[in-house]
Amino acid sequence: MDYAYAFHPGELDRAAPLRAGDTAKQDPRARTLVFWKGKLLADAEGRPHPVVLEHPALSDSREAPIFVGLTPDGPIFAADISLWTPIEDATTIGQFVDQSQQVHPALPGAKFAEIRGLMPSLSRLDGEVVATGKALLQWHSAHRFCANCGAPSAVESSGWVRKCPQCGTQHFPRTDPVVIMVIVHGDRLLLGRNPVWPERMYSLLAGFVEPGESIEAAVRREVFEESAIKVGPVRYVSAQPWPFPMSLMFGCYGEAMSDAITIDPVELEDARWVSRDEVKQILAGTHPAINKPRPGAIAGALIEAWANDRLLDPDYWGN
Repeated sequence: MDYAYAFHPGELDRAAPLRAGDTAKQDPRARTLVFWKGKLLADAEGRPHPVVLEHPALSDSREAPIFVGLTPDGPIFAADISLWTPIEDATTIGQFVDQSQQVHPALPGAKFAEIRGLMPSLSRLDGEVVATGKALLQWHSAHRFCANCGAPSAVESSGWVRKCPQCGTQHFPRTDPVVIMVIVHGDRLLLGRNPVWPERMYSLLAGFVEPGESIEAAVRREVFEESAIKVGPVRYVSAQPWPFPMSLMFGCYGEAMSDAITIDPVELEDARWVSRDEVKQILAGTHPAINKPRPGAIAGALIEAWANDRLLDPDYWGN
């Protein structure tokens, strides 16, 4: 299929052997993706706007750009200019919907934009590069100090390791596993609504995999905790790297053993069963109460695949 969700991996050469040296930095084609507060520097068409490694705007970074990998156009790096303060409004940053844009005075012609809004305009390669760079930078931001002794840690291996100069402990990037599930009962699909989401937004239930837990067990636990619905057989479908902040979404299918819903009001504002015909209305944007899924996320791709009876077709997903 032509992947209906962003950040699908497979086109970036991660070039792990280059992480220990400066070969990639010395390549005159090397460019850097620029991030600020989790937002990406993008051009007018919503595509990444990389800059040279020596660009003056990068002086607002706490640390040197990290090496993401190799692309057909050359090495690509990522930097977070978190020390910069824009003059534009930034009060919506961190909210579920952030439509504000900021312009750096050294970067005219480009704006910092929320990545969720850029997902439909990203090519497969750009999506993988952006997801990798953002997740790595988020990890660095949250792990500047050694978890073993508390001393400041230092970047090594071009950004793929942090090492504590005090006790010598090495720290490696982490990924948080999350399950997101198509739960069905007969010919109906379970959708839920988080209290902080925009009006009319519903999606599949999802949650983090806990330590010592399998993906299948996490699906059953999360669904029961949020809706009191017991789930029987569970199957893995497909996955999406999700850099908000550094997760891997495991799309799954589960068969409900009951249909009576009792929501956890902390997690959900509402949950409901919707028929296949209703789901097709949702996808067409004509449902009276539920908006069409946001483009780029695996949730919408899973919902569409189920509506078209392709969810468990391995050829559809290319697994």
